[in-house]
Amino acid sequence: MRYTGPKVRLSRRAGTPLTRKAVSYFEKRPYPPGEHGRRVRRSTSDYAVRQAEKQKLRWYYDLSEKQLARVYESAKKRAGRTGEEMIADLELRLASVVLRSGLAPSIYAARQYINHGHIMVDGKKVDIPSYQVKPGQIISVRDKSKQMVPFVEAAEGVHADEKIAGYLAVSHKDLRVAIVDRPKREQVPVPFDEHLVVEFYAR
Repeated sequence: MRYTGPKVRLSRRAGTPLTRKAVSYFEKRPYPPGEHGRRVRRSTSDYAVRQAEKQKLRWYYDLSEKQLARVYESAKKRAGRTGEEMIADLELRLASVVLRSGLAPSIYAARQYINHGHIMVDGKKVDIPSYQVKPGQIISVRDKSKQMVPFVEAAEGVHADEKIAGYLAVSHKDLRVAIVDRPKREQVPVPFDEHLVVEFYAR
């Protein structure tokens, strides 16, 4: 199941900010949630470290256990490094592209926008957050949705990262994103060690 509780709480459990909003909260309370969070000693066994990294990746992309396992199974069948292929696949999920391009403030908002039919791929509505986009495809906001407050803000660049990912060509003014290339690991700013995730699944 996907986590549906407080998002900042997840960041504190993970030990790193998982959303933009969590950054300021995490700076104030950089310890696990709960009454005894400051005193909790985390396990440092190899298994625990790998499991923790897997959880961070899953929470960051808002995936269920089964979804992330499927991403791993698909990635290990390809010729590239499994961890890097996993990250590329995760970044090419429609929800991830909507977030990374600055059309949404969080992965949770991105999922909601897609579920509600506000996002199009190559001019056709797609309401599946896990939909895999490909280089050459165009993601845009439906015309009827462009006057909604979240998308007016997106058009002003409110939700955009300081540097747009190199595999995306983004026009915030037009609320339009083109997938230029398959993501390379160095272009993806996720602060996780995907190799530990691969080791977790390969055990």
